Amino acid sequence: MKDSREREGAEGMSAPDACRSHVGRSGLRSRFRVEHVLVVCGAALLPWLVALACGGLPGTGGPEGNAVWIGLDTLEALGLVATGLTALRGHPVRALTATATATLLVVDAWFDTMTAAPGEEQVWAAVMAVGAELPLAAVCVRLAMRAAYGPRH
Repeated sequence: MKDSREREGAEGMSAPDACRSHVGRSGLRSRFRVEHVLVVCGAALLPWLVALACGGLPGTGGPEGNAVWIGLDTLEALGLVATGLTALRGHPVRALTATATATLLVVDAWFDTMTAAPGEEQVWAAVMAVGAELPLAAVCVRLAMRAAYGPRH
């Protein structure tokens, strides 16, 4: 009888709430959730944006080129923070912010690797793409899929 009441209560919960409830009961509750990681990554881009604004990057085409990179990275930072916060709150717009942010991250990885000078610069662009931008994009896609279609995606 108690089990059926628990199941009924769990069915009325949203997927994230039901998951948190299950995780909390088993004692496996993690300290950090993916939403927190997204917010931290977005905030971590702020020093990079300051460095870009102050010194720029070599070979970016002068002030106009720097403005392009600053704009793209600013949008990524805002997207990561917005996606993390909307996902934490379970807001329906999280699917849209996650999709837009994933797109920005993939575009940034593409442009970084395609515009990097051969040699060390290209290696660093590839490392950043594979180690940061594309994994974050995959996390955003997963969040978008879960928000749009439910927890099985």
